[in-house]
Amino acid sequence: MVCILLGTGFEEAEALVPADMLRRANIPVCMAGVDGMEITGAHDITVKADCALSDVNVDELELVVLPGGLGGVDAIKNSSSAMDLIRAAHEKGIKLAAICAAPTILAELGYLDGKQAVCYPSMLDRLTGADTTHNCPVVVDGNIITGEAAGSAFTFGFKLIEVLRGAEKAEKVRKSVYYYG
Repeated sequence: MVCILLGTGFEEAEALVPADMLRRANIPVCMAGVDGMEITGAHDITVKADCALSDVNVDELELVVLPGGLGGVDAIKNSSSAMDLIRAAHEKGIKLAAICAAPTILAELGYLDGKQAVCYPSMLDRLTGADTTHNCPVVVDGNIITGEAAGSAFTFGFKLIEVLRGAEKAEKVRKSVYYYG
């Protein structure tokens, strides 16, 4: 199961595009509401969460996804339950993925120390301890996947599929949606 954390002010494309691509790959996804069951994103799109954060069982997860959007990132950082889930996932070796502003959460926890990572370009200086010298939309380093921004949402989603189910499955989904990026 993949858990995508939705906090008020999340970047809609960074949550919904990967959720859609993962589901097309038949990977179970739960979009968990950090601060309620109806969460309004950064661009005033309201999404109904699949479950409350309190319903998420870390032992059933293979990946936790943190979308960006400054409000969404703040909602995650200000939620002890969300931060506890991220810490528990990391301790259990569950994969963590973050895009845009969200990799800053992983950096603050020290999870990017010595790892290659990417985030929204104006926030790269917040990825203290990480190697950010490359220029690409998605970076995988061990159990951590980071993405650059909303424009990387499809590439990020395909990379999540690749990491979880292999390149062939990711390519099949890419072709099915006619993505040429």
